[in-house]
Amino acid sequence: MASPVPITIRDLTVRYGATVAVDGVSLVIEPGELFLLLGPSGCGKTTLLRALAGFVEADAGSIRFGDEDVTRVPPHQRHAGMVFQSFALWPHLSVFENVAFGLREQRVPKGEISARVEAALASTRLPGYGGRRVDELSGGEQQRVALARALVVRPRCLLLDEPLSNLDAKLRHSMREEIRRLCKEHGLTTVYVTHDQKEALAVADRIGVMTTGRLLQVGSPAEIYRRPRSRAVAAFVGETNLLAGRVAAVEGAEVRVESPVGALVAARDEAFAPAVGAEVWISIRPECLRLVRAGEVAPNTLRGRVEQVTYLGELAEHRVRVGDTALALFELNARAERRDELVASVDPADVVLLPRDEPGGAA
Repeated sequence: MASPVPITIRDLTVRYGATVAVDGVSLVIEPGELFLLLGPSGCGKTTLLRALAGFVEADAGSIRFGDEDVTRVPPHQRHAGMVFQSFALWPHLSVFENVAFGLREQRVPKGEISARVEAALASTRLPGYGGRRVDELSGGEQQRVALARALVVRPRCLLLDEPLSNLDAKLRHSMREEIRRLCKEHGLTTVYVTHDQKEALAVADRIGVMTTGRLLQVGSPAEIYRRPRSRAVAAFVGETNLLAGRVAAVEGAEVRVESPVGALVAARDEAFAPAVGAEVWISIRPECLRLVRAGEVAPNTLRGRVEQVTYLGELAEHRVRVGDTALALFELNARAERRDELVASVDPADVVLLPRDEPGGAA
């Protein structure tokens, strides 16, 4: 396998006529990193991936694989492995011939082709599958063949375009673990496109959230989920309660905000430190709202009227009205008890303040 290389993107812009699909994106993906591009349909993530592969021409900016500028290099000379959403396998060819295709294009000696194909199939847990027809395989097995075909050419980076979207939910869960294992075992610099937030959180070393052709935030899964930097990121990644607020006071490590559900205390965050009087968004994840027992003293307590409860086994989703404001609360290990009212609390560290005027707009 080729040594992993960093991918450096500088001010990359791609246009389709008057439409700007990728808008001045700059990003460095580290050698061996598994990087997820996450965003809704039409946000530009697949166009960015195809620009990395060479299938889409950049209108401005540059792409480097290691020290090499590949911005104008044709796809077959970039030495990148690509796995498409549709798998793009040839149904009339055997598994062996599908995996060997790239090696034949590179004019690799016949004996070496056999050894490398068998090794790639073993790596993707398909030993002995070489003689089978692709149309005899399950969806998960076809996905593994597509991965083996990408790995066998010993790419310096791996590009994955919605690789699990054609699989059922149970298979997606197992295959995302398999993809992470393969990328880490081979030490590949990997760029993986998805619109599935849980998939991104489960697989990634880092995530870049995109909308309207721009990168809104880049960070670890925990940073993206727990410390979003904009309303758009908070709303797109997972579920959250978003409230309009106003900073009433800043006292040491605490920020006091006025909100439609009453006064709240948030932990001060140096990354965003609004002044007194600033208009902000308040983001509170439903699982961060904790039910309070009678007599318990807790911060940021809210008393609400229960409007709906959906029991999901491992948790219950409560839809609660606090004054005129509807909130979602997730109760873990719930017994599906019927309540008319409840009291909840949220830790100041889980009250996340976001700028009211932000790039990327609302989600």
